[in-house]
Amino acid sequence: MSDDTRRVRGLEELLKRLTAAVKATQLYSADHPIVTRAVDQLAETLDRLQIEHGDIVVGLVDRQIVIDGIPMLNATGSAEAAERLAAAGVERLAFDRGTTRDELAAFTRALSQVAARGAAEPGGQPAIAGTEHIRVGQLLVQSREFGGRGGGGQGPVGAIRQAYYDAVGQAETLWSQVASEGAADPATAMRLVEGLASGISDNRRAMMALTALCRYDNYTFTHMVNVSVLTMAQARSVGVDGTLLRHFGLAGLMHDIGKIRVPHEVLTKADKLTDAEFAIMKRHPVDGAEILRRQLELPPLAAVVAFEHHLRIDGTGYPATVSRGSLNLATQMCGIADVYDAMRSQRNYQQAFPTERILAVLQQNDGSRFDQHLVRRFSQLLGIYPPGNVVRLDTGALAVVLRTHAPDPARPAVRVVVGPDGRRLDKPFDLALWMDDSTIGPPPRIVTPVDPGTVGIDALRILEEAAA
Repeated sequence: MSDDTRRVRGLEELLKRLTAAVKATQLYSADHPIVTRAVDQLAETLDRLQIEHGDIVVGLVDRQIVIDGIPMLNATGSAEAAERLAAAGVERLAFDRGTTRDELAAFTRALSQVAARGAAEPGGQPAIAGTEHIRVGQLLVQSREFGGRGGGGQGPVGAIRQAYYDAVGQAETLWSQVASEGAADPATAMRLVEGLASGISDNRRAMMALTALCRYDNYTFTHMVNVSVLTMAQARSVGVDGTLLRHFGLAGLMHDIGKIRVPHEVLTKADKLTDAEFAIMKRHPVDGAEILRRQLELPPLAAVVAFEHHLRIDGTGYPATVSRGSLNLATQMCGIADVYDAMRSQRNYQQAFPTERILAVLQQNDGSRFDQHLVRRFSQLLGIYPPGNVVRLDTGALAVVLRTHAPDPARPAVRVVVGPDGRRLDKPFDLALWMDDSTIGPPPRIVTPVDPGTVGIDALRILEEAAA
């Protein structure tokens, strides 16, 4: 039996045990032997799966159960579990490592009582509460692979767009809290990261495209969100998920929080900083770590990354007097994301660099300042022309990048929306730029990226249309 088959069967067993425990709890008293045995079997199954796979995430997408991204189409208890979760208003259910038998007993008891109380209001808060290791909530977006829908009449990409801008607003709130009170609200921070992590899980391409397409009127706050998204995207690509993925995201979000103590005139100076001003700027990693270290409700990883994110694996960077035998993985991913997002950002004192140039800069330091494997993986993840980029082809036509092509990052899949004559096409068409067609010759090549604002193209809308 393959590992994949074994995993699917394990998840199907978990669903079966969950349904059985809820049904038993509904029929018998809490101390009845049948209930005890059902909850014990559920706990044993969950424990075994978490040892092998870590945190387990259950989603309800269009009345269909999806566990860790795998649809439970014909699994025993799937329809009943879907009906029960829908009645409780639960669209997302996460079992973190460390879930206890008592938590499972309390959760199944609460779920069994939903029918008696009546269904939750559509779109409202879940009718049941989670526990320390069992988190319940709603999906901010749904993936198109499972028949996705967006909230408020929006499509999947539209929902992610709203989630992204909401996150930027929440980042501003966090920044203001630290500035005025010296500490960030942990619940706000984790809620923000949870929304971004859900977006990455459901439609990573759209979420990463947003980090490139947003305007930088509030650079500080968009940078916080972008680094969080790019750090989590890297982490997820190497298998980090669940609670640890959220910790990576929170560390990316708060990596620059020490800049709150940098004088405003230094932080926003349009010209090159003097040596004295740069010395002030270089204190922000220490200040950030001090701020975060005092907040015991936040994961220690956030303070570590805030302190280390300007250090490099060759010993360069700052704080200058610090020596590290090795850097935390989250630090290294955050450092790559930080440099990338800073270089591509259009600000009053800096022109934005194209992705190709930024990746070249990162790769010049390949193996010295940045880990070579992480840089290469980041390049493959992002592509030279990331999804959502508007590009000009050598034919003169304009196109929107739909997805990257890892074997040849310079040749993504695109949707051509403006013809060589500069006229908007009534019927845009898709091209895979890496595929030769012997009937019409080699495909066009990308000449240069184009600012979508200058040509009136809503790249996110094109991505949403392509996903429909």
